[in-house]
Amino acid sequence: MSLTSSPISAERGDLTDSRLAALCAETVRRAFLEYEERFRAITLRARERFLARDWQGSYADAAERLRLYARQMETLTEQFKKIMGTRLSERSVWTGMKAVYSSLIAQSPKREIAESFFNSLTRRVFATEGVDQAIEFVDTDFDEAPTTPLDNRRTYSGALIHELLIASLTDPATGFAGEHWCNLDASARLAGERIQAASRASQQQTPANGTPRFEVIGNIFYRGRGAYLVGRAFRDKGDKTPVAIALCLRHENETGIDLDAILIGETDLAILFSFTRAYFRVDTECPYELVRSLRELMPRKRLIDLYNAVGYHRHGKTEFYRDFVRHLRTSNDRFVAAEGVRGMVMLVFTLPSYNVVFKLIRDHFDYPKESTRAEVMQRYRLVFEHDRAGRLVEAHEFEHLRIARDRFDPGLLEELLRDTGSIVRLEGDDVVIAHAYVERRIRPLNLFFLEADKASVEAAARDYGRAIKDLAASNIFPGDILTKNFGVTRHGRVVFYDYDELCFLTDCNFRDMPQPTTPEQEMAAEPWFSVRQNDIFPEEFPQFLSLPGSARTSLFERHADLFCAAYWRGIQEKLRAGELPEVFPYRADRRLTNTRVPA
Repeated sequence: MSLTSSPISAERGDLTDSRLAALCAETVRRAFLEYEERFRAITLRARERFLARDWQGSYADAAERLRLYARQMETLTEQFKKIMGTRLSERSVWTGMKAVYSSLIAQSPKREIAESFFNSLTRRVFATEGVDQAIEFVDTDFDEAPTTPLDNRRTYSGALIHELLIASLTDPATGFAGEHWCNLDASARLAGERIQAASRASQQQTPANGTPRFEVIGNIFYRGRGAYLVGRAFRDKGDKTPVAIALCLRHENETGIDLDAILIGETDLAILFSFTRAYFRVDTECPYELVRSLRELMPRKRLIDLYNAVGYHRHGKTEFYRDFVRHLRTSNDRFVAAEGVRGMVMLVFTLPSYNVVFKLIRDHFDYPKESTRAEVMQRYRLVFEHDRAGRLVEAHEFEHLRIARDRFDPGLLEELLRDTGSIVRLEGDDVVIAHAYVERRIRPLNLFFLEADKASVEAAARDYGRAIKDLAASNIFPGDILTKNFGVTRHGRVVFYDYDELCFLTDCNFRDMPQPTTPEQEMAAEPWFSVRQNDIFPEEFPQFLSLPGSARTSLFERHADLFCAAYWRGIQEKLRAGELPEVFPYRADRRLTNTRVPA
């Protein structure tokens, strides 16, 4: 069904408020159903892309699905302008519309997603500062969880654990029942042994006898070049072990699916579902149930992260905002400048008791930054649509935030009004922020190096180099590789969060440093050779890196090739040839074979 086929196509000045509200509510419902239909169609293509090794198509689908929401909302907004005409901003109509719409979606298994869809339309029309309960679903209208006749879990029992793994993988419900598997029995046995070992370790003793069971949550999760079955293994005595099985198509010239890795425990799954990764494509009838089931496996994960992970990023924003407002009501600390080096482009602040940072684009950038506000926003958009490779922090864009003035440190508020006055203003007892990016707060790498023990510093230095290489494999060059622009997550992974100069790797020109041929050239204080805008000299990187001695040694031992132009040109050649180097969302020791170790 298309929005353009709606029977409501002209201004309805002859209708009562209630009648117009009812017609408009039905229009929103149809638009949401169309969005969901298109969303699901793209999601369902993931299986065919995976089996056909169509990685370019898979990434294209991911980008298409990301853009789908905004395009649907733009179409709906224009439709509403035609439907309502001069009555577009009549709040009485919108109040009635919300009530009718709520009744229309009451039986939907995706009603929380439908509520956020309505909110998006409302905010486009009214540009609401803060929130407005009368015309938005600030809180959900429903006390009970949405339900669906289909359970999102499947349980396998009555056999040994490796046999249960095989049964789950070859179940017709996975979509792989008729496919050829490579070495499935041997891989499943090894996976089963690891699950049993993890179970014994978690119990610190041999578990009591009990019937092993394996529970699968949801359908296959697809992302990039991988496919994942997620669930948990447990026995009757209550021992429950979170598990994810990573599947791959290993050999380009052979057919068959391989069981590549087994991920065990909350930490492994949390890294797989990290806020630094692209979204999964997983077919689900009821996102509410799927997200809560995943949270049982990863209790420290926020709802925002899990809704994001399964592709419902707009509702993820809703969940974040609701949680943030609840936190403000139950806390009394003040917003302060975030730790780390002051940004030349972004002004960054945080609430100490809440684990996010707010990033505002400054009105004027410090020298030598030459970007514009529009260019910075475009880079954040690029990150949103691109494969983040587990190394780029998710940034949610918010508009028209309204926060009580007394929650801001006076010094921070003064800086906000001075340096971001074009998007921050005072209104009575509130601070109104026209535009901000919100990211998870992580420890800046330069500070981590100063405070961590020697072993942690060396590990972070190695992962810092790995992070730069993972970004390169996904066609991203950070632009500024200083450690102040990287951070360390709670799982010890190094990620990048400063997008001011980020660009596509293939747009860069990596050059060897020209060697002087005369004494004058050798003694020159300024470059004696021409340098174009996109020229980059990797040999110069080390002189800009401020690293503790052991960190520097570890970085050079493992990643010295980062400082050679030939390395970067080699990655460019692969990308331009259409190759997509693989970035794994798990450590090499989680794998069940040794043929796909990252460089």
